[in-house]
Amino acid sequence: MDKLVSLCKRRGFIFQSSEIYGGTGSVWDYGPLGVELKRNVKERWWNSMVRRDDVVGLDASILMNPRVWEASGHVGGFVDPLVDCRVCKGRFRADKLEDARCPQKPSKQPGQHDACQLTEPRQFNLMFKTFMGPLEESASTVYLRPETAQGIFVNFLNVQQSMRQKVPFGIAQIGKAFRNEITPGNFIFRTREFEQMEMQFFVEPGTDMEWFEKWKAARMQWHLDLGLSTERLKFHQHTAGELAHYARAAFDVTFDFGGTLGFQEIEGVHNRADFDLTQHQTFSGKKLEYFDQPNNKRYVPYVVETSVGADRVTLAILVNAYREEAVEGEDEGRVVLGIAPSLAPIKAAVFPLTKKDGQPEMARRIVDDLRTAMTVDYDEAGSIGKRYRRQDEVGTPFCVTIDPQSAGDDTVTVRERDSLAQERVSTSQLRAYLAARLV
Repeated sequence: MDKLVSLCKRRGFIFQSSEIYGGTGSVWDYGPLGVELKRNVKERWWNSMVRRDDVVGLDASILMNPRVWEASGHVGGFVDPLVDCRVCKGRFRADKLEDARCPQKPSKQPGQHDACQLTEPRQFNLMFKTFMGPLEESASTVYLRPETAQGIFVNFLNVQQSMRQKVPFGIAQIGKAFRNEITPGNFIFRTREFEQMEMQFFVEPGTDMEWFEKWKAARMQWHLDLGLSTERLKFHQHTAGELAHYARAAFDVTFDFGGTLGFQEIEGVHNRADFDLTQHQTFSGKKLEYFDQPNNKRYVPYVVETSVGADRVTLAILVNAYREEAVEGEDEGRVVLGIAPSLAPIKAAVFPLTKKDGQPEMARRIVDDLRTAMTVDYDEAGSIGKRYRRQDEVGTPFCVTIDPQSAGDDTVTVRERDSLAQERVSTSQLRAYLAARLV
């Protein structure tokens, strides 16, 4: 993980937020390559979830009426037990002390040093508060949403009626959420500001477990299709003690991040039954029933939820892709991000072999043509070997080199990242050649 964090900063994937001021705890900025990678992940999710007949999209606001969070249980129940150490001033989750480390040296669990003085646990609400309007008073308190799901639930009838959807159907959205975590960390795995990709699928009661199993299988396949290793993915079933109060069933898709992290959740698939719509119906006084006209019956739909962290999936892709390997005939090895070509932040890099004989001009023309279809990098600095290594390190699947032969026969050399194979390709066929392989 340390090597990956270093690479991400050095090559423009992810930076510490406000770094020149000492940083902000567990808040990260996506650099030029990171934002491309994460955007590709989100587009992949959106295309798989919304480009179908039975799911539509939504973009609900971050600030909502505070009653929403009372109905959902977040105001009263979205809490973690917090303990402080009077000596080192550290703060820790009381139920996760075995995973925490005291800042005093040598590193031990909180409470294991003789000098440790831990306070009694107290409940800490994870929602960020702010104020709406000119006065900072309790009447104007609002919250930054801790999840995106509630924006979908309160818009259930708006979407169903305006889009004339029939149950079963889903509502999907991608958006920011905020949680004032006590012990965030592990790079972008657990942060205070993060992005969720959620879909709530509304079904008739009694059909919910059938749909739960369908979505569970579909979501695991989606992660496999990203190129994540089969050996690093598995389901974790929530036991009776782990189930949320609203859930009838829950499975996590977990990924093996290696090291001390090991297998951790990157997506949750939950059967939420009718808890959310019933709660909002009760608190708002507005009916949130679905009218099944052909069968002349009304009911509050059950909900199957799929909720995936865009940041966690991005981190999983980086961890899964990172490798160090020797290269035959070369003294130095190479670092490679073996990202699936369709997700790679740069799809192709174009190099003139030298800065003469019209090679840079030809390279620029090729770059201008390819950029209308894909993200392309132009690089003329250093030896061709160093340029290859720079592109390998950021996951670029193809490098295109213009050499002395190019001017004579209008062909270029295309080098593939993983196999290192090289092939001559006509410039007139180059775009189609790359497009066919960027899958």
